[in-house]
Amino acid sequence: MPLTREQLAQRAARELRDGYIVNLGIGIPTLVANFIPLGMDVWLQSENGLLGIGPFPTDDAVDPDLINAGKQTITARAGASFFSSAESFAMIRGGHVDISILGAMQISERGDIANWMVPGKLVKGMGGAMDLVAGVKRVVVTMEHVAKGDAHKFVPSCTLPLTGQACVDMLITDLAVFQFDRATRGFVLTELAPGATLDEIKAKTGAKFTVAPKLDTVSV
Repeated sequence: MPLTREQLAQRAARELRDGYIVNLGIGIPTLVANFIPLGMDVWLQSENGLLGIGPFPTDDAVDPDLINAGKQTITARAGASFFSSAESFAMIRGGHVDISILGAMQISERGDIANWMVPGKLVKGMGGAMDLVAGVKRVVVTMEHVAKGDAHKFVPSCTLPLTGQACVDMLITDLAVFQFDRATRGFVLTELAPGATLDEIKAKTGAKFTVAPKLDTVSV
């Protein structure tokens, strides 16, 4: 069976390391905060000016002035700091964020990402997505493997407007996990979701990829 949204987030959380500064995109990536390994100290950063995001608030603890970049109400953990969006983006562009976990509408076989707009849809702008994929040390993408009607999302070339080029280091879908190999400039299939098969992945993937000598099963 395909991985659930929670299982996707749980697998992505395994990429975190103690002391990391982490930026989580909207959607599935926000769930990663629920699966940070016990005892691991990571600092969640929001591009609207907060380092040290805490748990989502209970109803009686909601502060309407305390929100993340996705406009969700949040809390601040002990030691958190607040700053302007200019300083926040200086942090991102300066390479001080260790990992960004983002959603996507398309990923190309070259590691390009399209995740900010669909043509014809009204959007306010790209926001901080462009800076995140260009400035952080590592980019991990979580998404469903196919769109409605089994349309490919992992494609030879993105047909949607790009957010960044050759910037994705890891792709985690509800069917498989791919690592980007900088030496060969291509993705390597390393893990399959429980019950998924290689033939299924090939049928539902438009992009070229290679297969690791040993395929693991996603552990969630």
